[in-house]
Amino acid sequence: MIFTRQDHERLDAILRETARREVMPRFRRLADGDIWVKQSPVDVVTEADEAAERVICAELAKAFPGAALIGEEAVTQDPSLLSKLTEAELAFVIDPIDGTLNYASDLSLFAVMAAAIVRGEVVAAVIHEPTAEDSAMALRGEGAWMRYTDDTSRDLRVAPAVATGQMNGMAGWQYFPEPLRSTLPGRFPAFLEVGSLRCCGHEYRLAAAGRLQFLLYGVLNPWDHAPGVLLYSEAGGHARLLNGRPYAPTERPAGLLCAPDEASWREIRSILLD
Repeated sequence: MIFTRQDHERLDAILRETARREVMPRFRRLADGDIWVKQSPVDVVTEADEAAERVICAELAKAFPGAALIGEEAVTQDPSLLSKLTEAELAFVIDPIDGTLNYASDLSLFAVMAAAIVRGEVVAAVIHEPTAEDSAMALRGEGAWMRYTDDTSRDLRVAPAVATGQMNGMAGWQYFPEPLRSTLPGRFPAFLEVGSLRCCGHEYRLAAAGRLQFLLYGVLNPWDHAPGVLLYSEAGGHARLLNGRPYAPTERPAGLLCAPDEASWREIRSILLD
């Protein structure tokens, strides 16, 4: 099947409306009982996550009958849902609030995002920023762009390659298995700056807009990375697993690196891993 521009705009509209209805009214208004810990104190879910996912899935089911709907919170309850990524003609991966810890901490660094996947291939992405009400969007083969509230747009382009000592990036180093978890931070002084926003959506948006030279991630949940990898790639970047293979939402090996071009990717990987 073909996922059209009209389909893409419908996906964006669903995320925008859900952010207005379910996410922003609860922001900075959550009670203690509205926040739950999942696997660790930094891995939390809120009433807003669950409400937003329900609405997004209901609207997608109406707009795209028969599509497989794979939301982060639903997979927490039923991990077998991930198998639909390899089986479905059309699937959506949904992160109702990316950066939930920031959201629950009253920080305006969170996103609502989703990707459309046709027969295992990511074909469209939306990373919506609820506080600014703009969306970073990508359609396979048609580029990446920002879409603003007045319906104007701006093309996105990754940063040019620079010397490693002048590179800044974001790294989710704490999610790598040992021994990488312990050794990676010791390699960061080779770069100008390495940080983390605790929100993949914002990190991918910054990188696709040319504000960062690289991104490094350990755990590859599809709702976190399918939208961002397409956005970054369509903005002209080079995104690969650390073993050199292309990213695929159906695979979850540890390690993803995004860089402006293949030469930069190889140089960064060598600094971090060799």
